Amino acid sequence: MFAHYLAGAALDALAAPTPPPAAPPGLEATGNLFIGWMKWILIVAGVGGLLVCGIMMAVGRRNRSAFAADGAAGIPWVLAGLTCGAVAAVVVGAVLPS
Repeated sequence: MFAHYLAGAALDALAAPTPPPAAPPGLEATGNLFIGWMKWILIVAGVGGLLVCGIMMAVGRRNRSAFAADGAAGIPWVLAGLTCGAVAAVVVGAVLPS
C-alpha cells in the first residue's frame, strides 16, 4: 500500500511543471567562460590526438606495424570524444528539458 502512494507521489512530482534553469546571480558570465574554456580544451585535445595518431601511423609504417595499428585504433576514440563534446548540449537539453 505504501509503495502505491509513493509511486503516485513520484508521478505527481514528475508531472508538475518545473521552472527553467537559471544561473545564480552574478555567475552566468563565469559559467559561460568555463564552458568556453572546456570547449577550447576539447578542440585542442582533439587536434592533438589526431596528430599523435597520424604520427604513430607514419612512424610505425616501416617495421613497426603494431605501433601503426595502435595509432589507427586511436582515431575512432578521438572522434568519439569530439562527438561527445559536440553533442553535449543537445543531449543535456533532451534529458533535462527547460
